[in-house]
Amino acid sequence: MKILAMGDIHGQCQNILKYLQKNSVDLIVLTGDITHFGPNKLGEEILNEICMFDIPTLAIPGNCDQTCIYEEIENSNAVNLHNKTLIIKNIGFCGFGGSNTTPFDTPLEFAEIQIYQELKKLMKQIETQEIKILVTHAPPYNTKTDLLPSGEHAGSESIRQIIEEFQPSINICGHIHEARAIDKIGKTMIINPGESSYGSASIININEENEIVKIDPQLIKL
Repeated sequence: MKILAMGDIHGQCQNILKYLQKNSVDLIVLTGDITHFGPNKLGEEILNEICMFDIPTLAIPGNCDQTCIYEEIENSNAVNLHNKTLIIKNIGFCGFGGSNTTPFDTPLEFAEIQIYQELKKLMKQIETQEIKILVTHAPPYNTKTDLLPSGEHAGSESIRQIIEEFQPSINICGHIHEARAIDKIGKTMIINPGESSYGSASIININEENEIVKIDPQLIKL
């Protein structure tokens, strides 16, 4: 399965659309900040533009999306993965959007305890799957994927704790634009594709031969 992972669209999807006109993928995963604080209906419009290519698309909201984004994802042709699980072939997906609290009081922020409790329930629902992909907007704390230019880490401690406890195959995240990177926590590969509004994304190839699964991620330019 070839997965195109992207986040932080912030209302600018031109690079995504140009890429999809020329390239084929099996699944699209969007990690939030579909809009930049709205306006209403923009999220739905962007998702439907992306879905015009008839590629299954999973989406979660980001902290810079307004609360109406939940309804907009549901009303679009994308699949809402926020606080939900989904199994595609032998791959279990679970997602949680928004972020841990920030100094900016953005629309979709959650307390760490809520992030942990909800994700724990979700991970238990897919724990028997051979491949488990955790999709979050916020990155896990203290990795290359949450590193600010100041040298501080701004990720979620709860997401890191979930990864340490459940060891999903992959965590696709976003939120920290400057921290475009691939890292690991134990056996879990952490991928922050970067800001897709500036043409950043990631391709994840999952191949299965004789029950041996190879996960091959790469950061790309759209």
